[in-house]
Amino acid sequence: MVNKTPISLDLLAFGAHPDDVEIGMGGTLCLYARKGYKVGIVDLTKAELSSNGTVERRQKEAREATKAIGLAYRECLDFPDRGLMQDPQAVINTIVDIIRSTKPKLVFAPFEQDRHPDHGHCGTLVKEAVFSAGVEKYKGNKGCSRHRADDLYFYFINGFHKPDFLVDITSVQEEKMKALKSYRSQFVIEEGGIETPLTNGYIETVESRDRLFGKEGGLTFAEGFRTSKPLVVKSLL
Repeated sequence: MVNKTPISLDLLAFGAHPDDVEIGMGGTLCLYARKGYKVGIVDLTKAELSSNGTVERRQKEAREATKAIGLAYRECLDFPDRGLMQDPQAVINTIVDIIRSTKPKLVFAPFEQDRHPDHGHCGTLVKEAVFSAGVEKYKGNKGCSRHRADDLYFYFINGFHKPDFLVDITSVQEEKMKALKSYRSQFVIEEGGIETPLTNGYIETVESRDRLFGKEGGLTFAEGFRTSKPLVVKSLL
């Protein structure tokens, strides 16, 4: 896996499972990696309850996706799949430590309205951690010095929601699709596998959503995001 030693990051995205971030904002991370920014992903679980594939296979696929995007940092934590809310404070404290050690300018998390509860829980926990990471007297697990990210944005995994803003990913759409297709165990029914919502044209659906977001913004492909606070327009002219 790519570097797990804490480094200063520009963009840091959290997901509940390996492939969540790639689905929702793999293009945005790839775009900024190509521009020379340091971008990273933290997966909260190893997705051990996935209907298809194994943990080992999923980690191999994540390494392939990491290369396709150009991540500077990736870490896969060991919190239980479908159990993020068993001990939410433990998850929050760990995320706080990661934010403080990597000092990202921008943090991303799944939009809380999603058909998969783990995605919504991840968004909620990251939102809590981003706030706590900026509180001086909040200790977390390691007692690292506080870090306040410039902003927290939410990406979409499943479904279609009205975004607050778009990022043009036309120039890196091919790389995003390559990263997604790395997760063959999730999107293709192989021998012994079973049909799931992910094996029935899911990648094509993601690409269609990127195309639709792009069309709304006068672009070819775009990823949509929600904000945690109003965007400020410096000048109208």
